[in-house]
Amino acid sequence: MTLNFLVAPDFPPQNFAGWHMFNTVLQKRSGMHLRLVMPQNATEQAQLLQDGAVDVLYANPFDAAELIRDHGYVPFARPINRSNEMVIATSAAAEQMHSVEDLPSGSKIALTANHDVKLIGLRLLEPADLTEQDIRWELVESYQAVARLLIQGKVDAGFFLATAYHALSKMTKNQLKPLIESSLKDISHVLLAHPSVQADIAVIQEAMLGIGKQAGDQDVLEAMGLHEGLERMEQEDAEFMIDLMDTLRD
Repeated sequence: MTLNFLVAPDFPPQNFAGWHMFNTVLQKRSGMHLRLVMPQNATEQAQLLQDGAVDVLYANPFDAAELIRDHGYVPFARPINRSNEMVIATSAAAEQMHSVEDLPSGSKIALTANHDVKLIGLRLLEPADLTEQDIRWELVESYQAVARLLIQGKVDAGFFLATAYHALSKMTKNQLKPLIESSLKDISHVLLAHPSVQADIAVIQEAMLGIGKQAGDQDVLEAMGLHEGLERMEQEDAEFMIDLMDTLRD
């Protein structure tokens, strides 16, 4: 039997090969056939989930919360010390911008369809007394596109997943200026399994958590951007994270 293993499309491009390396090692150690599915964007991911074409997935916190609560997906692992922080940045040329408080009502902000980044970003905008309705949103496909709009002066600020921001090239970051970075610690991507493959979770989990313990494994983890590997995640851990996200929404 072949299981479809989907990876959320919000990692830096340089980690693409790392996920293929990870899946190769995972198949060898689990003895299972896993087909890696890497959608181009959130819309494609949503369609694959709707079509029932996903058995195992590495999901962002927002999607994980919905899949766990509304569709019965089972959380079983998460990255070690890899929380989902976000950065609000502006152009380095914006001399009048030094903090989020300098963003006026009506500011144009670029972002991707990563809902947890938007959720955290709105909290970080509270000192500027800005709500979702006070912003003109510019939805784009990637964090590289967010950076491009900032550099071109077409938007006032951009929302980035922190790992994506820090993975930008030095040349790009030299043309940007971070205004604030979150420090929540308890929100992260999650590895989930569809309830129909619950019987296979133990084997997949053991193989995934073991990557990092054998020769050559660290190269795989480094290529993925998950330097410390993965750790077990229980249902209670996931519920705690979801409750925290609900608090951010309130």
